[in-house]
Amino acid sequence: MIFGLFGKKNGNRRIVEKQYAALTKAARHPYLYEALDVPDTVMGRFEMLSAMLILYFRRTRASGTSGQEIAQEIVDAFFEDVDHSIRELGVGDVGVPKRMKKFAGMFYGRLESYAAALDAGDRAGLAAALRRNIHPEAGKDAPSMERLAGYLFAAEKAMAAIGEDVIAVGALHVPEPGPEEHAA
Repeated sequence: MIFGLFGKKNGNRRIVEKQYAALTKAARHPYLYEALDVPDTVMGRFEMLSAMLILYFRRTRASGTSGQEIAQEIVDAFFEDVDHSIRELGVGDVGVPKRMKKFAGMFYGRLESYAAALDAGDRAGLAAALRRNIHPEAGKDAPSMERLAGYLFAAEKAMAAIGEDVIAVGALHVPEPGPEEHAA
C-alpha cells in the first residue's frame, strides 16, 4: 500500500487511508460517468479525484492544524498514487519526474480555477473550467458541465456543514451525485 511511504507522518496513517478511500470512492461514483458526461478513462478518473480532493482541501483550509496536516497528507497520498499509476503504465524511472511535474501542475491549476469559481459562486465559470479540463479535445462540441458544476457546488455546501470532529477522524462523507444537481 502506498501509505507505508509516509515515514514520520504515520501517526495519521489510518485517518489518511480512511479519508482517501472515501474521496476515491466518491470520485468513482458511476453516476458521474453515466449521467454527468465524465469519460470513464484514466484521465476522467484523475479529473474527478482531483475535484474531490479540491473540495476536501477547501473544506479543511479553515480546520485546525491537525485537519490541515491530514489534508496535506491526503494530497501527498494522491501524488504517490499517481506516481504508482504512471509506473504501472510502463513509464520508466527517467520519465516519471517529468510526468509527475505535469500532473502536479494540472492539479494545482485546477485548484486555482475551481476555487475562483466556487468562491465567486460562479456555476457557469466552474462548468466552463470543468469542460476545458475534462474534454480538452472536444472544443465547442464538448458536453456542458453545468450539472457536474451544480453537483460540486452542492457537495461543497454539504461538506462545509460537516463538523471538525468528523474531519479529525477521517470520516468526511462526500454526498452522492444524483438528479438533484441540476437545481440552480
